[in-house]
Amino acid sequence: MRFSIYQESKKGGRKVNQDRMGYLYTRDSLLMLVADGMGGHARGEVAAQITLQTMASIYQRDAQPLLPDPARYLEESVLAAHRELHRYRAEHSLPEAPRTTIVACVIQEGIATWAHAGDSRLYLIRGGRIVDRTVDHSRVHHLVSTGLIRPEDAKDHPERNRIFNCIGAFVAPTVEIGRPVALRNGDTLLLCSDGLWGTLTDRQIAEAFSGKTVMRAVPELMELALANGGEDADNCTAIAMTWAGAEAVEMVPPTEAPVSTLVMPEGAVASTIQFPRHGELGADEELTEDQIDDAVAEIQKAIQRSSKLIDGK
Repeated sequence: MRFSIYQESKKGGRKVNQDRMGYLYTRDSLLMLVADGMGGHARGEVAAQITLQTMASIYQRDAQPLLPDPARYLEESVLAAHRELHRYRAEHSLPEAPRTTIVACVIQEGIATWAHAGDSRLYLIRGGRIVDRTVDHSRVHHLVSTGLIRPEDAKDHPERNRIFNCIGAFVAPTVEIGRPVALRNGDTLLLCSDGLWGTLTDRQIAEAFSGKTVMRAVPELMELALANGGEDADNCTAIAMTWAGAEAVEMVPPTEAPVSTLVMPEGAVASTIQFPRHGELGADEELTEDQIDDAVAEIQKAIQRSSKLIDGK
């Protein structure tokens, strides 16, 4: 596989960055993930981190070097993360589990398969146009789709943050799986939290990638989204990948050259998913050092248990 990829996350005007992002790839498979911890519930950033670590761990186990069934992996790993968050709730005697949205995409053999729960989005951009994107599981989307409000009124609607499908709620999430799409050279996939898309138009998002690499387009979109968000700008997170297939591409500067997985050794997995930096974990209020250590320990336990998660043990 050959692709260019770039990721970035900024705190915006919030006290804590509750977004988490990352990607992993083997010689023949790529997984991208963005989770947006829900700020109206305690420890949203812990929910996002545990979700990414759980899904990444299952991917590392099963992508050898291909996932046998990408759609099944996406559904079962999201549900595994949901169970892990409720285990966290029980072990910490919390009134409710921490919650997060998720958007994830697997690319194998030139086919992209994606899934989401909540209002973190995926855009497929081709030839300067958005040709596909996920549909938000939100109150505002329902109001727009039924004609009760205009699309231009959605950004400032008082119920904009009401999400009816997420990981960690009292009921298991509905994992919406997109139809598999064969990628063309030059196609770009953008995964992002609502802190990015919420202050931008579809046209601004599509045009940002016209004639630009993902390494240039993503930072420019982030700056524009945060500027539009003002002092109270939400956490802003994005991963963008431009597909180059197996064919030759035009020469680009060395720092922007596409990734080639052909040089990867058998069984290797590259990953950008890491534990949060010391001091970043916590709820809206500041956590103690012991609480931070406990949260990191829970993430480590999630990884160790992941081999049993799909069976629900």
